[in-house]
Formats: sequence, structure tokens, C-alpha cells
Amino acid sequence: MKKYILLIILLIIIFTINGCASFGAASAEEYFAIGMAYYDMGKFADAEKWLNRAKAKDKTKIASEYNLGRIAFETGRYDDAAKHFEVILKRDPVNVLALKAAAYTYIRSGNIEKAAALYDRVLVLVPESSDDGYNYALVLYAMKKFAEAEQVLKSHEFALLDNNDVLLLYARAQKEQNKPEAIDTYEKWFVNNTSAQVRYEYGQLLESHELYARAQEAYRLALDGLAAGSVDPAKQDVRFTIARLLLIADAASGDGVTELQEAVKEGFADTEKITGLLDDERISAANKEAIRAIITEVEQAASTAAAQAAAAASAETTAPVAEETAGEGGN
Repeated sequence: MKKYILLIILLIIIFTINGCASFGAASAEEYFAIGMAYYDMGKFADAEKWLNRAKAKDKTKIASEYNLGRIAFETGRYDDAAKHFEVILKRDPVNVLALKAAAYTYIRSGNIEKAAALYDRVLVLVPESSDDGYNYALVLYAMKKFAEAEQVLKSHEFALLDNNDVLLLYARAQKEQNKPEAIDTYEKWFVNNTSAQVRYEYGQLLESHELYARAQEAYRLALDGLAAGSVDPAKQDVRFTIARLLLIADAASGDGVTELQEAVKEGFADTEKITGLLDDERISAANKEAIRAIITEVEQAASTAAAQAAAAASAETTAPVAEETAGEGGN
């Protein structure tokens, strides 16, 4: 229904313009109105054409430039979109709307450094904006500036209480700095949220602070919550992590070896990581002997699988030749 109304308005505007002696008699506002009507209908190519006319008619028409940037962004032309927003910023360096649009465009194009510089300018102009603070912190986090990301988020404490995404990013920024207070921040997030992936990273945090019992509990919860085909992390990777933790934290027990065997059964085959356990002085000699046996099993299984794959490939190569020879014999 909305599209029909927009179409009627569009036809009225075009009819009015056609009533003029020529298109040159139309105003930038009329071109702009047509462009935006096309934009609202999702007809970006037509919208771009009319907005360019509006911009050419009135060089100070910032709205046309901004919406040309929006069209370029919507159609995946991020470099073009950034150019449009930068044109506005050259004329008006404190245009918050253009600063935000340019920053977000640079994020999408992968230019994290430029995005960070623009968000820095945005927060000087609107320091109270928690959304922009979150986006800026995301950029800083991507740049591995974890302390700076934490400080930006800390300046919006009310958002930490109300926004789960902000709170999780805050916890992760603290975790990357190995701050013990990250434990409490994660716990606050878990009050209203659940995620096997986040449980896993929380377990890693607990383990780094040698809270082994709590870490094992977190890993178990992560393992139970992961879907069968999950990748990041995969179930067998979590199982290996549990095995490694048990081998270190409970050296006298054979539970770690049992978990490692289960991880291998589920598909864990990273012999480099398994072999790395042999260098850990916290693991008992008896368990290391069992680990060596597991490594041998994994390597033998890999060798057998490689041989079978080679045989299958060879069979596929020779089969057409055999068929061709049989066909010639029939002739």
C-alpha cells in the first residue's frame, strides 16, 4: 500500500515538472523529492539519477549528497558511499549524521583505523551517545585496543546495565586484559542471557585465574549447550579443553585421559595439541604414557584414512580407462 501511495505522489511530481517549459525550470527540491520517492520504493538506480540532478542543480544540497551515499551503501559500493559522506564532511566537519555514516561505512569496507578516528570525533560532539560509544568500542576492540574499548564503554555505565551487547563487549575487553573483574561482568551477563560459546570463553577466563573447578563447570555447560555441528568452538574442541584441564588440575586421576579418548572418538585429531600436553610438567608420568598411546592411535588412524583416500582416488582414475577398454573389445 505504501508503495502505491509513493508511486502516485511520484507521478504527480513528474507531471508537475513536465508542465514546465523544460527540466531546467524544475527546482532542486523537486528533483530531490523524486529521488527520495524512488529511494523509498527501493529503486536505487532511479533514485541515484534524480538525486544527482538535485545535487547538480544546487551544489549546497547536502541532503542529496547524503542520500547518494546511502544508496551506494545499500548497493554495497562502500568506497563510493564513503566518498559521498567525505564530501559533506569537507563542507561541514561537524555534521554528526555524516560522521556516523562515514564511520559505519568504513567498518563495512574494513578500514577500521578510519572508522575509529571518525567515532572519536562523533563522541566529542555527542559524548552522551551510548550507541556510538558501543560502535566506537567495537572498532577499538577489533584493533586490539582493549583498554581503550573498556574505557569508552565505562563512560556509558547506564548502558552497561540496560544493554546486553554492551555488557558482553565490556566483559570481553576486560577478559583480553586478563582482569579478574571480568568474571563478575560475565556473571552479570549470564543473569539474562545464555550462550554455549560465551560459556566456553568464560571457562577460559576462569582457567586463566586458576579457578579450575568453576572453569570445568563452565566448559561442561558449554559442551551440553553446543549443537552437533557447531564450529566455533566444535564439541570435540571443548572436550579436549576439558581433558587438558583435568590432566593439569587432577594429575593423580585418569579422568583426563578418559576425556581425551572421548575427544578423539568425537573427531579431535590435532596431534600437535595432544603432543603439546607432554611438555606440561603438571601432568603425571602415567598420564603422559597414556597420552603417547593416544597419539599413536590418532596417527595410525590418519595414515589409514590417507591410504584409503589414495586408493579411492586411484580407483576413480582407472575406472574410466577400464570401461573404455571394455567398450573397444565389444567393437
